[in-house]
Amino acid sequence: MNLNGQIDMRTIYLDYNATTPVAPSVFEALEPFLKEHYGNPSSNHALGRACREAMEDARGKVAALLGADRDEIVFTSGGTESNNLAICGTMMQGVPGVAGHLIISALEHPAVVEPARHLERLGFDLTVVDCDSQGVVSPATVAAAMRPDTRLVSIMHANNEIGVVQPLREISRVCRDHQVLLHTDAAQTVGKIGAFVEELGVDLLSFAGHKLYAPKGIGALYVRRGVRLEPVLHGAGHETGLRPGTENVAYIVGLGQACMLAFRSLEESAPRLEMLRDRLATHLIQAVGPRLTINGYAAARLPNTLSVNFPDVSAAEMLARLPELCASTGSACHSNAASMSSTLAAIGLDPDDARGTMRLSVGWFTSEEEIDRASNLLLGAWESLAR
Repeated sequence: MNLNGQIDMRTIYLDYNATTPVAPSVFEALEPFLKEHYGNPSSNHALGRACREAMEDARGKVAALLGADRDEIVFTSGGTESNNLAICGTMMQGVPGVAGHLIISALEHPAVVEPARHLERLGFDLTVVDCDSQGVVSPATVAAAMRPDTRLVSIMHANNEIGVVQPLREISRVCRDHQVLLHTDAAQTVGKIGAFVEELGVDLLSFAGHKLYAPKGIGALYVRRGVRLEPVLHGAGHETGLRPGTENVAYIVGLGQACMLAFRSLEESAPRLEMLRDRLATHLIQAVGPRLTINGYAAARLPNTLSVNFPDVSAAEMLARLPELCASTGSACHSNAASMSSTLAAIGLDPDDARGTMRLSVGWFTSEEEIDRASNLLLGAWESLAR
């Protein structure tokens, strides 16, 4: 595939959970704001007003995809900043010097884990709740971890490595019963499956534009009306005072366009992604046999994500033999690590099985032909190594 979303016969891209190409219409929408529409949206002259209007139009498109109101959307630089603002902003809001308790899951991305660990070093208490062997966090486990001083629960909507979708609606009921706020990192779900904030029952939701065909360096945080946050950055009063700094208008416009595309195609794209994922899984299972296992197989999963364990081989060595195939041995954030990822450890995967774990994630521009070619390449590499 090339940068215009067209298939490049030399490369098969199956790493959409790491990042997506910028959709052609997204690039077309943002390009004028890198050229002639260069005004500062805080300025009152014509160029500034045009940029401000475009930015607010994009905010409405983001809100529509989440089922939120536009004044509940805060633009950020991406998922990591959104997570930091949600987690640190919640825990540090209130009486200075008074600590509190935070709950996260063992499946979380470093963009959630590291802010939580930072807060722990500052004196806040942190509980990391486990999941089951399928990667599902039980609402009962969250309820058991609650304390009188718990301020926030942060559970990802779907895991970036194995694609398991969490029962957030049920977890939100636990949080409501304890009057505790619920945050979710929805970087892997927004644009792939429904991530409507009212249905999920969340108070805060983070996502990154580059996971849904917008550029890298733009994202958003949903903040339910009435929820108060302490800013992580300090400066002027941009984004209702929560995110100071002149807004990245071009990328915000691009994010709005990407959200509009996702909103319009959600019902038809998810079944197609699931078909491609299952086609790939079927090819691999039929050739390798029952010793090839799928992580999270019995749980609800993202329609585009396949995490498989190839027996008797190293997934990293397999991919080293396949320069034409873009995939991951885990999440992109762990792909260079020699140790098992925290997600695979959390589900209790045997280290020998984890050695052969590969994440294959499809997207809008994936074709059936690419799936069939990828299957043949993977099987050829596996057979040569397994011998």
